Amino acid sequence: MTCRRLTCRRQAAAAVALGVLALVGCGSDSNKAAGSTSSTTALISTTHAGSAPGGSTGTPDPAAIAFIKLATMSNPVDLTFRAGDSALYIASRDGFVVAMRNGTIDNTKLLDVSKDITAGGEQGLLGLTFSVDGSHAYVDYTDTNGDTNIVEYAVGADGVFAKKSKRALLTIKQPYSNHNGGQVRIGPDGMLYIGMGDGGSGGDPERRGQNKDELLGKILRIDPKPDGDDRYTIPADNPFVNVDGERGEIWAYGLRNPWRFSFDRTTNDLWIADVGQNSWEEIDVASAASGGGKGLNFGWSAFEGTHPFNDDQPTDGVTMPIHEYPHGPDGCSISGGVRYRGTTILSLIGWYVYADYCSNQVRALQIEPDLTAGAEVILASDQAGVSEIAQGPDGELYALRVDDGLIMTIGPKA
Repeated sequence: MTCRRLTCRRQAAAAVALGVLALVGCGSDSNKAAGSTSSTTALISTTHAGSAPGGSTGTPDPAAIAFIKLATMSNPVDLTFRAGDSALYIASRDGFVVAMRNGTIDNTKLLDVSKDITAGGEQGLLGLTFSVDGSHAYVDYTDTNGDTNIVEYAVGADGVFAKKSKRALLTIKQPYSNHNGGQVRIGPDGMLYIGMGDGGSGGDPERRGQNKDELLGKILRIDPKPDGDDRYTIPADNPFVNVDGERGEIWAYGLRNPWRFSFDRTTNDLWIADVGQNSWEEIDVASAASGGGKGLNFGWSAFEGTHPFNDDQPTDGVTMPIHEYPHGPDGCSISGGVRYRGTTILSLIGWYVYADYCSNQVRALQIEPDLTAGAEVILASDQAGVSEIAQGPDGELYALRVDDGLIMTIGPKA
């Protein structure tokens, strides 16, 4: 998650003093204090969405939705699954991966890279995904120098990562300790997508978000298969392949710190929760029908949300967020986020569910068939330190709380 640098230093110091390493989720690098909690759990609007394919259906009632504790582990930051396996795989920022089966954590460390990483704050093991057939895993972590590493492992039928199979795909220099992104996902096309923050500090001081000669502040897309002596292949249909002064790995750009992104399992649209700077948090979407984000510019740091930010950055051709919210009682650091495609909460189907780390809120955003935002509902305002809203293979939802280690499932109240 992302931080505004000064706040995060103070919060990290306080967390260490308490014996806790919090993944601090401030959206600002100013002195704003995180963790303010809204006491309101309310239905914001009862507007009914359209029922066209891809649109939201019904209006969720927070009183009918429960957050149910399943398990506890140290610093959970990412949850995913693999083909042919009923387990859920959870990555800890501390540098290990475990499996959860039937709501119970197996404490066997399927992967342990704790000695290879820098952990704490916005650093550590930050992302995990599996190949389409489940035979390989891809992880994103910050190494002992603080740099981003994308690494491949073979995975056995028992879910154990073969340590000797480790293959480094990509190393990206990080100039600061914050804004590391960290999400990795295999897309609907079988390619590996990688979320990269703008490199950190505050305000994009080196203007990396709009610089297509930099991998920071981007969504990257690569094929993990080697290409001759190269450790991975740059897909020929990436938007900036063979363009002078632009990196072929880039799929989309203009992002501050995408924490998290996901693909709609029904429509294949790409959804991005991008943490803001001083004032605004945003949700971006790229429809699969329009290229799935290929070559899109999401605006940072010319804009923070829809608001001008650095006036020396280009403003043309920007894809604006479909939703933004201001800092204050509503929070200061967004945690994505998936469109609900499960079956246990019918009124939530098609809504984008996300959290804010600072306000302790989990929210659902109504999505119309044309991918515009409708009403918003606060599902809960007592979920502290949510690092991710994730989905299982059946589309059901999970909330990971990094500070206290709780793993919650979101379902109908009994």
